[in-house]
Amino acid sequence: MNIYFSFKSWKKIITLLLTISFLTACESIEAGEINKSKQKIFIGDNYGQINNQGRLRTYYSYIPKSYNPNQPMPLVLVFHGDAGSGRSISDVTGFNNLAEQKGFIVVYPDGINQKWSLRSNSQGKVDDISFVSSLIDGLKQQVNIDSHKVYATGFSRGGILTQALACKLSDKIAAFASVAGSLPVRLKPNCQPETPISMMAINGTKDRDVLYEGDDRDRRGALVSISDMVGFWRSHDRCISSSASPLLPSTKVKATQYSNCIGNSEVLQLAVVDGGHFWPGGASTDASLNKFNAQLGLNASQTIWDFFQRHSLS
Repeated sequence: MNIYFSFKSWKKIITLLLTISFLTACESIEAGEINKSKQKIFIGDNYGQINNQGRLRTYYSYIPKSYNPNQPMPLVLVFHGDAGSGRSISDVTGFNNLAEQKGFIVVYPDGINQKWSLRSNSQGKVDDISFVSSLIDGLKQQVNIDSHKVYATGFSRGGILTQALACKLSDKIAAFASVAGSLPVRLKPNCQPETPISMMAINGTKDRDVLYEGDDRDRRGALVSISDMVGFWRSHDRCISSSASPLLPSTKVKATQYSNCIGNSEVLQLAVVDGGHFWPGGASTDASLNKFNAQLGLNASQTIWDFFQRHSLS
């Protein structure tokens, strides 16, 4: 009798355990589907993540209402400066509104600890060039991106990263625009893209963070002067002629367009006279900067998009 009772008790216990295991498994499957659904792309704001070099990387993106999964759409990558984030640079640049008006996808990656690294992945260091390359590949799996029309722009350290991307990812990115950035001294000798590079550079002549005249070459993280940076890209593209660009009526902006370059490439330089370290036409809480912007009459984001539209990968 006791044995029979014991057997029935064990049978109930086993049945209960099986039921709990089944429910747990169902919950795990459901949780997996929820996590997977977080990676789905929706019209409007999106937050995504990607595993790269053993780290979980994040980004913010905006998909315009005109997006059609059956039609490829241009992609613009926007890189923040030090201490910034994808979301913060989106607020400054206003690229979301422009993406809605013009019909392109815009993605704002986040740097590790709000910074970008241009070094190779050695001794645990982050390689953000590799991250961007993987991000582009990953985005192409989620949304219908026009592979011929992927573009990169950035501010400050993000602008420096944009210059580095031009050196390394010319096979994936059609045109580049750096704002308040330049080419690192140590990177210049090793910057040998296999294709012509369409580069736009916007710099303030009185920028105290990215000096217009460049840094002492022995300084850590030194940048070349803006004239040397522009000259480097002109030389790489074998541009024959230069002319004052009629794109900008403002007397505070000196625009020089270098054309007749190989592969229909182009170098466009915008020098903001007496300008500092800022995104021209961008949102700011600084009243004096807003006043300067109003007098300047330059919308960097719109001008960059106009530049991008002229270029695509063959």
